[in-house]
Amino acid sequence: MAWKHKFKALGGALLLASTSLGAKASYLTPGEIGHVKSIVDGDTLFLDNGLKVRLSAMQAPKLPLGRPGFEKWPMADESKAALTELAKGKKVQLYYGGLKRDRYDRALAQVYLLDADGKQDIWLQEAMIKQGMGRVYTWPDTWQDSKKLYLAEQSARAADLGIWNDPYYKVRSPDANALSQDLDSFQIIEGLVVKSAFVKDRIFLNFGSDYRTDFTVIVDKPDIKKFENKDYSLKDLSGTWVRVRGWVEFSNGPAIYLDHPERLEVLK
Repeated sequence: MAWKHKFKALGGALLLASTSLGAKASYLTPGEIGHVKSIVDGDTLFLDNGLKVRLSAMQAPKLPLGRPGFEKWPMADESKAALTELAKGKKVQLYYGGLKRDRYDRALAQVYLLDADGKQDIWLQEAMIKQGMGRVYTWPDTWQDSKKLYLAEQSARAADLGIWNDPYYKVRSPDANALSQDLDSFQIIEGLVVKSAFVKDRIFLNFGSDYRTDFTVIVDKPDIKKFENKDYSLKDLSGTWVRVRGWVEFSNGPAIYLDHPERLEVLK
C-alpha cells in the first residue's frame, strides 16, 4: 500500500509544469548532485556519495538481485546496459516531487544528467522510456511530468522498441480469463468501460457484463477526490475506451485498485 504523504512546495523549488495533482505538487525541489558510481538495474543506481537512487515514475525490467526464486524479467540485462551507457560516471542532479525516501531508504527522484555548465541536459526517466527500456510507473506520493513520460512510452511502443517487442510486456485486453493468469503482476490493460458504478463509497469501472467475474478497476473512497480536477468524471466513463495500469489482484475476478489518476489514460 502506498504511503500517504502531503507535500508542500518549498521556496526555491523548480516549477516544471501544471498537473491535475494541484499547483502545490507541480514543483520539483532540487536535491543532491553527484556522479553515478554504479548501476543496479534499469531504474536504480548509486551515486559516488553512497546514496542509492530509485528513478521515480518508471519501472524497468527486474533482475533477481539475490532474491531467492525470483525469475529475471525479459530485457532486464538490456535495460541495465542502457542505463549504464547513459549515466555511469556522469554528473547528475536529483529532483524531488514529494516523498524523498522509500522504505528501503532509496532516494525517490527525477534524475537529470548535467552538461559541462552544470545545467540540465538529459532526463534519465524520459530517455530510458523513449528507448523502450522501461515503462511509466507513477506513484501517488511523488510528482512527475507524467504527460511527457507517456508520450515517450507511446512513441517507443508504436515502434516496438525494447520491451514493447516482447510479449511479456504487451498491453493486455480486459479479458478476465486471460488476466487471471496475470494475478500479482503489474500490467497495462486497455479496453472499453462497460459500466461505471458508485457502490458503497467506491467507484467500480466494469469491463464486462458480470462484475462478479469480469475485470474491474476499483477506486476507494479516500482516493476518489484525487480525480476531481480531471477533465472527466469517473462516474461518467461508461462507454469510454481507457488504458489503465497497476498490480492485478483478485476481487470478484481480476481487478486493479487505482489510487491516483496518473495511472488511468482516457483515450476516447
